[in-house]
Amino acid sequence: MSKVSPCLWFNGEAEEAANLYVSLLPDSRIETVQKNVIDSPGGKAGTVLLVEFTLAGQRFMALNGGMKMEHTHAVSFAIDCVDQAEVDRLWAALLANGGKEEQCGWLRDRYGVAWQIVPMAVRRYLAGPDAAGAARVMQAVLGMIKLDVEGLRKAYEGEAAA
Repeated sequence: MSKVSPCLWFNGEAEEAANLYVSLLPDSRIETVQKNVIDSPGGKAGTVLLVEFTLAGQRFMALNGGMKMEHTHAVSFAIDCVDQAEVDRLWAALLANGGKEEQCGWLRDRYGVAWQIVPMAVRRYLAGPDAAGAARVMQAVLGMIKLDVEGLRKAYEGEAAA
């Protein structure tokens, strides 16, 4: 187990967010839910203060801090997806109920947390032996919202976009 766990700040939605996140990926679960033992800035006694959870094997904490704090792109969570079906499933789940699409495979979930939903093919193409193909893939990524594996393959191979 790692000694370092990212802690996400919420204003009353920590348990709801943690439950969404662990529903997305295998090897994910809620570990503990700590309640406020007294009235505090994080909430009244008996309400959720801290949720410790594991997301795809990585430990996290979700804290109800008692006020709204903005999440920024300075910290985001990247998910390596095996195929387009996984990209599509995660994209839809994280956009549900108020998420917002951004560029280049990025989105914000309904809590404002930034995610990168990235097919593993991106790294393979960008590190491939064809420098011109890698440049075309990078250009294609910059023009996409949700990343499209087939579009990236076509860019790498120099095929015209349909």
